[in-house]
Amino acid sequence: MAEVPIISIVDDDDLFRGAIEKLVKSLGLTGRAFASAESYLRSSWVKETRCLIADVQMPNMGGLELQERLSQLGFDIPIIFITAYPNDVVRTKAMNAGAVCFLHKPLDLQGSRVADCLQAALSRPKGPSKAT
Repeated sequence: MAEVPIISIVDDDDLFRGAIEKLVKSLGLTGRAFASAESYLRSSWVKETRCLIADVQMPNMGGLELQERLSQLGFDIPIIFITAYPNDVVRTKAMNAGAVCFLHKPLDLQGSRVADCLQAALSRPKGPSKAT
């Protein structure tokens, strides 16, 4: 039996984070939600995460900083960025650093964009991650 991939969601907006977690679960995946990048990094779920959905702009540590920190720690986790403030410079930086998708809020949670991005992220070969 195949293991159900864990999708971690990091967003400071409670309602949006909950909606994305429900969407992930409706797709048959396991969702783990975090209100901040710091709480995610302190969790034991980092090692288990097969895809990360992260907001670009959050207090203290934003999504791009989280992406950089994970890379520094040796984790190669596919990331889907979501932002309410689309910016081509930020998008280019995120994509050049390996992001799978860069989506804009508000999202149509009934549509297929998030599902398509998740499929793309999960079909990527799992790269090297820091050992336990």
